Amino acid sequence: MTKSLSALLAAAALFVGGAAQAQQEPIERDICVFDIAGQMGPTMAAMKDWRAAALKWGLKANLRVYTNEQVAAEDLKAGQCDASLITGLRARQFNKYAGTLDSIGALPSMEHMKLALRVLAHPSRAEQLTANSYEVIGIAPIGAAYLFVNDREINSLAKAAGKKVAVLDFDPTQAKMVAAAGATPVPSDITNFAGKFNNGSVDVIAAPLVAYNVLELYKGLQPDGGIIDYPLLQLSIQLVGKEDRFPAEIAQKSREYFYKNLDQVLEQLERESSQVNSKWWVDIPDDDKREYEVMMQDARDQLRNEGYYDPDMLDLLRKIRCKLNSSRAECTAG
Repeated sequence: MTKSLSALLAAAALFVGGAAQAQQEPIERDICVFDIAGQMGPTMAAMKDWRAAALKWGLKANLRVYTNEQVAAEDLKAGQCDASLITGLRARQFNKYAGTLDSIGALPSMEHMKLALRVLAHPSRAEQLTANSYEVIGIAPIGAAYLFVNDREINSLAKAAGKKVAVLDFDPTQAKMVAAAGATPVPSDITNFAGKFNNGSVDVIAAPLVAYNVLELYKGLQPDGGIIDYPLLQLSIQLVGKEDRFPAEIAQKSREYFYKNLDQVLEQLERESSQVNSKWWVDIPDDDKREYEVMMQDARDQLRNEGYYDPDMLDLLRKIRCKLNSSRAECTAG
């Protein structure tokens, strides 16, 4: 009886040990990464660090690089990718709440963006980052988008009238705003908008400073162009995954990883920004800046009413603006 009991206990211990070992086996997932610079680009380098960290959470990530963002997004829909790292503008189709982070004028500075990212990395936001069978499992900043113009005299909305402006063809909000300013929207995508600016096919583009070198935007600026020193919006890149392919614990660890490594991202953005020759910057009057602020507020309200922007995210971003500057008109009214 004692021997039988011992044998039974030994077998049970073996079974439990085997089960524990089986639980430790990592799950394997395909992660598609948009990096316009390809395999050796900075985004892929950052995702390789993420991959090393993910292994400790029980996730074995197979990284596949894409130089065409649209294909990375379409492959996510088709199930070729378990998750895709794409811009927040394109990620809006998967999660409007997270995609609204990139709304026009909503985050005036990187300080605002950092506060927003801290909130979004908190476990309490997991539900809002999950929608339509997709989940946002990481967000990082790309930097502010500025207007690059081929003629530095185009330093106001009035002077943009009649000019050709590249707009992303998958984001109808851009075309609406350009047309409202009296300019001509020219449908483009991330792979060709820089080329159109550099060869003179369009007069104006909006781009983050990190694009200055990698997309050779200095070519389009020569000889008389400039960069309007007023940030239009803070851009993000978002890791969007199929909800049923990532356990909740791993998804949350991933979001927290992105936030905890924010300083490294900011250092990279600062290095890239420092490459921009200061001669290109074009100052605009404070009165114009105040006018643009009101215009962008009106645009956000309109795009919210038309269903493009998520009202809950817009409310969060307003609270962040007021936290950092309580004297704003929107914070004192009512």
